[in-house]
Amino acid sequence: MQRIHTQNWFKTPEGEARGYIDPHELRELWFHTGTACNLQCSFCLEGSGPGDTRLELVKFADVSPIVDEAIGLGVEQFSFTGGEPFLAKQLVQILHYASSFKPCLVLTNGTEALQQRIEEVKTLRKTEYPVSFRISIDKPTASLHDAGRGEGTFARALQGLKSLYDLGFTVSVARHMDKDEDHEVVDKLYRAMFREHGLPEDLNIVAFPDFATPGSLPNVPQVTTACMTTYQTEDSRKSFMCAYSKMVVKQKGKMKVYACTLVDDDEEYDLGESLTASLLSRVSMKHHRCYSCFAYGSSCSEN
Repeated sequence: MQRIHTQNWFKTPEGEARGYIDPHELRELWFHTGTACNLQCSFCLEGSGPGDTRLELVKFADVSPIVDEAIGLGVEQFSFTGGEPFLAKQLVQILHYASSFKPCLVLTNGTEALQQRIEEVKTLRKTEYPVSFRISIDKPTASLHDAGRGEGTFARALQGLKSLYDLGFTVSVARHMDKDEDHEVVDKLYRAMFREHGLPEDLNIVAFPDFATPGSLPNVPQVTTACMTTYQTEDSRKSFMCAYSKMVVKQKGKMKVYACTLVDDDEEYDLGESLTASLLSRVSMKHHRCYSCFAYGSSCSEN
């Protein structure tokens, strides 16, 4: 199906040619398990919360055919995000299937939804390919983290992180990145916190800037074709997520492929229902989150 784009897809409001990325492979495929979450955080880039249905919860029958298609396209990893993935009742079944082909990564807040299913999670310890977990711990102290997610969530997230680590899973942490922060200083605070709670100091930390909430239109610089050719090279453009990954979401009962793992609130990024066909579509950098990738090198990937 030919995607129809507005003029905004191709030109900035000033009439300059927008920056773009041409996909060159499918290394990582992301599944959005749904926007339902056991927490409701005001800053959530997905606008997730209890009972939210903007993106629907996925089932095994939704995901397995796309896993099969991705394997045929040479995918190297499957990753799962939300919302809170552990609210999808068939998540563990999905992970067993996907990890029989390739490694899997699950992003979770690590609290009740995960912990109530820990016996199921244990069955993932001996899959053909490893299943790893990234837990959201926004700040290195309880007071700062709980201010955004609710009282007690820091302790519960750490409990989930430690439980997974003690079970032998590879774990990492997602944190918030403040503008103009000293990354080394902040990471040292996390390393000290890990050590205090009996975790390895060298756990991988993935830092994210503020992506703003769905549908918002923050005033950020436009990424033009000139930006992408002046400040980026052909090789560096290949490191942008939309060059090597796609996101699959469930909307109105159908699985849709989106061009970017961070953009599911703009229908122009909907590339249709075929993963194979989506790899032929040039991706415009018109979304405000594209600037974060351009300016900060933001990536949802573990590496």
